[in-house]
Amino acid sequence: MAETGKTIHLEIITPDAAVLNTDVSFVLVRALDGDLGIMPGHAPLIASLRIWPLVYEKDGKRNCVCVASGFLEVNGNTITVITPAAELPADIDLDRAEQSRARAEKRLQEKKENLDEARAQASLKRALLRIDVAHKYGGK
Repeated sequence: MAETGKTIHLEIITPDAAVLNTDVSFVLVRALDGDLGIMPGHAPLIASLRIWPLVYEKDGKRNCVCVASGFLEVNGNTITVITPAAELPADIDLDRAEQSRARAEKRLQEKKENLDEARAQASLKRALLRIDVAHKYGGK
C-alpha cells in the first residue's frame, strides 16, 4: 500500500473493463474548459473530459492512457474516470490506428451527403491520439 498523503488512487473504467487501478502521485487531464492537474488532497471535483491523453505520474515516472472523452470525479483520495474507451500505450495497435486515421480522413474529404461530420471528426481525433501516444509511450 502506498504511503498516505503522497498518492491518490486512480481508476479508469470503460463499459468493457477496468483499464487502470493504481496509486499515483499526479494526474493531468484535459477537461472541456482546460487542463486539470490533480494531486493528493485535491478538492472534490466532477469534470467532462476531451479526447486527450491522461498523463499520470507513478514512482517518479510519467505514464499515459488514451482517454476517449468521458467524465472524471475526484472524491476523497480517489480519482475515477468513466470513459467510453481507454487504452494503455502497450495495447495500442499502431497499424490499426493508422488505418482508422486514413478512413476518417477519407470520409471527411469525400463530404458525402449523409456524412455525420461530428462522428468522423471524433474518429479522427481518437486515431490521432492513439498514434501520438503509441509513438511517445510505446505501442505495438
